Amino acid sequence: MTKSLIIAEKPSVAQDIVRALTPTAGKFEKHAEYFENERYVVTSAVGHLVEIKAPEEFDVKRGKWSFAHLPVIPPHFDLAPIDKAKTRLNAVVKLVKRKDISELINACDAGREGELIFRLIVQYAGIDKKAPKPVRRLWLQSMTPQAIRDGFEKLRADEQMRGLADAARSRSEADWLVGINGTRAMTAFNSRDGGFFLTTVGRVQTPTLSIVVEREEKIRKHVARDYWEVRATFGVAAGSYDGKWFDPKYKKDENDADKRADRIWVERDAKAIADAVRGKVGTVSEEAKPSSQSSPLLYDLTSLQREANGRFGFSAKTTLSLAQALYEKHKVLTYPRTDSRALPEDYLAVVKDTVKMISTEDLPGPLRELAQHAKKALKEGYIKPSKRVFDNAKVSDHFAIIPTMQAPKALTEAEAKLYDMVVKRFLAVFFPPAEYMVTTRITQIEGHHFQTNGKVLVNPGWLAVYGKEAQDEDATLVAVTPSEKATNEEVNAVALRTKPPARYTEATLLSAMEGAGKLIDDDELREAMQEKGLGTPATRAQTIEGLINEKYLVREGRELIPTAKAFQLMTLLRGLGVEDLTKPELTGNWEYQLAQMEHGRLQREQFMTGIAEMAERIVKKAKEYDRDTIPGDYATLKTPCPNCGGTVKENYRRFTCEKCEFSISKIPGGRAFEIHEVETFLATKKIGPLEGFRSKAGWPFTAEMKLAYDDEIKNWKLEFDFGEDTKNGEQSGEPVDFSAHESLGHCPKCKGRVFEHGSNYVCEHAVGAHITCDFKSGKIILQQPVAREQMSKLLATGKTDLLENFVSNKTRRKFKARLAYDAKEGKVSFEFEPRAAKAPAKKAAAKKAA
Repeated sequence: MTKSLIIAEKPSVAQDIVRALTPTAGKFEKHAEYFENERYVVTSAVGHLVEIKAPEEFDVKRGKWSFAHLPVIPPHFDLAPIDKAKTRLNAVVKLVKRKDISELINACDAGREGELIFRLIVQYAGIDKKAPKPVRRLWLQSMTPQAIRDGFEKLRADEQMRGLADAARSRSEADWLVGINGTRAMTAFNSRDGGFFLTTVGRVQTPTLSIVVEREEKIRKHVARDYWEVRATFGVAAGSYDGKWFDPKYKKDENDADKRADRIWVERDAKAIADAVRGKVGTVSEEAKPSSQSSPLLYDLTSLQREANGRFGFSAKTTLSLAQALYEKHKVLTYPRTDSRALPEDYLAVVKDTVKMISTEDLPGPLRELAQHAKKALKEGYIKPSKRVFDNAKVSDHFAIIPTMQAPKALTEAEAKLYDMVVKRFLAVFFPPAEYMVTTRITQIEGHHFQTNGKVLVNPGWLAVYGKEAQDEDATLVAVTPSEKATNEEVNAVALRTKPPARYTEATLLSAMEGAGKLIDDDELREAMQEKGLGTPATRAQTIEGLINEKYLVREGRELIPTAKAFQLMTLLRGLGVEDLTKPELTGNWEYQLAQMEHGRLQREQFMTGIAEMAERIVKKAKEYDRDTIPGDYATLKTPCPNCGGTVKENYRRFTCEKCEFSISKIPGGRAFEIHEVETFLATKKIGPLEGFRSKAGWPFTAEMKLAYDDEIKNWKLEFDFGEDTKNGEQSGEPVDFSAHESLGHCPKCKGRVFEHGSNYVCEHAVGAHITCDFKSGKIILQQPVAREQMSKLLATGKTDLLENFVSNKTRRKFKARLAYDAKEGKVSFEFEPRAAKAPAKKAAAKKAA
């Protein structure tokens, strides 16, 4: 008897399918990698098992990246197993090839990526051409047992899925073509003067970087302007209240973003207003309106990452890994890699059962307080059908992140924080809106208008879930009677300055990536990106981490700051005329065409031809650019030339003196100088040790640099200074004798002994003739000396004491941190103290701030 093989995307979904089919198809027997009964074999991938790669003859290795090998446009793509998933892939392929399997059912997630995962597995198994087996598609938006059974009653034919399959494959291959050719072309261009300056580009990565760079350019160009506000305190019979002057005739000025209704640009005008109203009596008018505020929608991954970053400082990567652990390990959250904030319409019963679990289970710690809100929701009948929560049209491959019916048992502190966020939002979304009374009071004195706003919480509604049951003390305005006069008791003209836009944090960058479609002018492309943004919820964290790993961005506290390398890439892409790589329009255009392909209105071959032409154009622009420099907005250094005292200016590749022949590379050893670094370097003639250099073969290394005077050329030149000890041990390959030295402790990587060596603390196996380890940490890090006893403490306990004199490379500000060994990254990194909770703002009795 033949059977159908069902391939799900994840083991948990395979288990859900087995549970749903058991009542109708009979009991399944569990095996190591699959479940089986008389009709079905059910197995799963673990996400992507296979990736595309160029055929061997087109696969250019890193050391040979040059224009001679570009563009790389293979006539077809081969497949390669993903290393960590080989065992799983072999198990699935073995089932696909089983002789008694007569049909394949694609039960991967309902979307483009799910389609691609399945198609690549089948292609890798080789049965699509040699011995094709019929394929049908299970299309699920809900994972309830009944929804799964209904899905099996309505399996889609393979022909119906051809458009989606073509779009999935095309997106994957297009990303490869643009990423590989763009990266190799920009790297080849930047490595023309020697060395290896890795310059990565990508369809999602580069527009994301462009958003951060453009914001930083605005910050750098911002010129602070002085302005004044007039703030006053008024007295009435019931007490006093504050107000701020405003211009009732104000209209927004598109050409001046700094203008506001309450800003005065000339000091004497502000003082004249203050003098005119001081001690005078005026009239009061006010308007009170009821206002309601609904709970925010359920979380998708991006909104969860955004809020966790804002509340706890979690990086997007950390939030994703915590949510994944709550989903996979603890089974207390639904699938987290989702872009939907709604639930399927048949999920009402599941929601009620989940709320019941929260109301009855003895949840750990602060979560216990949520039981009362869950009980109230059930008692008051808050959980009912609502398009705001239950809407199939707003459910894509997956639905919103909510708690499961499994109660948590042993969560870490960070996991509990994230679970608490999700549960609160899950309950709050069913509660009634919070109700306010909003009062706008206008006080007029001597023809001048002052505004005061008051907001009184009448009914907390969903805010009760978050612990806000009542109005804050003294938040209400003191009452005024009809036609009552107000006397000015105090007035001041307050001097202020305009501020540049705020730097991006991970929270605000995630929002910008999600809403990148709004930046597009073309209506059709904007529509195509309306639901998409840059990247997907599952890949946005990875994109940000990638930009940090490639040294395009640095984290300073919660801020993300672009490096010199980032500015150089944007200058290069603009100068070469391939700035479409920096704009979200590229993704918008792809999404528009891929949507056309899904619906059969565009052929895959036509789309891929266009992508190949784009890759060729990027390479051609870089290859044929023949001018000495790239036009851009370059700096003039404050530090004079060390040779003649002349002015040193920046161009695309070098820092060069205007008077003499002095010139140094901007990118020594494949690492771009920051402006403040090169100014320090020219002034002191040495700098370091600095990380992030790369050898000609592309391998990373750490070094100091010095300016050495060369008698032959009668000028200064840049040299790497590895220190005598390091040169002897690392460069010559000679054994290093540590017998006379005292070990600081055991290496966290290989358990060898760690010693002082030159300007570093190194593992004994990381130097000498036979290098088998790479553990190394500087004796001075960001101007903070790291004493022997601190390194010993790090080796013994995993971290140092709190060190107070690190100096940020970007902001030049001091900061405090511990040095800690990060086992996952395999290196020493910073560990910051958690921020203290904000104290509640103090309020003056019977006053409301303007």
